[in-house]
Amino acid sequence: MKNHHADLLLTAIAPAIWGSTYLVTTEYLAGFSPLLLALLRALPAGLLLLLWARQWPSGIWWWRVLVLWALNFAVFWSLLFVAAYRLPGGVAATVGAVQPLIVLGLAAALLGVPLHRRAVLAALAGLAGVAWLVLTPDARLGAIGIAAALGGAVSMACGTVLTRKWQPPVPLLTFTAWQLTAGGLLLWPLVWWLAPPMPVLSLANGLALIWLGLVGAALTYVLWFRGIAPLGPNAVAPLGFLSPATAVVLGWLCLGQSLTGLQLLGMLVVFGSIGLAQRAAVPARTDGTQGEMHR
Repeated sequence: MKNHHADLLLTAIAPAIWGSTYLVTTEYLAGFSPLLLALLRALPAGLLLLLWARQWPSGIWWWRVLVLWALNFAVFWSLLFVAAYRLPGGVAATVGAVQPLIVLGLAAALLGVPLHRRAVLAALAGLAGVAWLVLTPDARLGAIGIAAALGGAVSMACGTVLTRKWQPPVPLLTFTAWQLTAGGLLLWPLVWWLAPPMPVLSLANGLALIWLGLVGAALTYVLWFRGIAPLGPNAVAPLGFLSPATAVVLGWLCLGQSLTGLQLLGMLVVFGSIGLAQRAAVPARTDGTQGEMHR
């Protein structure tokens, strides 16, 4: 149980850091295209990790890395930045909060994990908590932004479940390096073809990109992938609710945004839903369903 709690805390660091993405993107990287940001977030961090790991995929892992790269990074990040630019952070976060529900369905279909009523209730409660936390009455809606946020949630959910199904045969640092590097290299021609020229970099731009790449990508995805194996996707996915909670706290601390009673209630519901989700995931872990290795 002690190791379980340590795994939870380490994994929770990742979505807590991801909660800074909206603030960093909108405040310090407003002139950058979504594709370019996805490239700059992935490739430099991936190359640095690859220089450290010095190991390439082999055999079946070439195409598996490409699939996981697309789901966990390229598609997810590109859609995330589209949603960040086209929607208020609250709307984008609320739509993205459907991810744990998608994970429950995919885990049942692909991993054979039983679909427990308590887990569904926790996911619904978390979605409601996120809505109370970040959605405002005057929130502006847009079809493209909504579609991007929903598509990003589906992409990340698929990547989370398949990462558990295809346990990597290498250390997590190497596994993360493969995906980040592949993502950056394959995004390069799209950026060259579709993205507008990169703005002149300021010091603030450079520091923001370093944060998104080295901390918000390299570090956090190592922690995220590390947690999926022992905890299972049904326990890990609800931790994503911490991302909008962090975004609200950062908006209050850094941008002087107000923090209402309804938002505080939403934050309590979010934390309660995460706790309920962990309790719902215990039977699956103890009966060995999520402890099997899928190759």
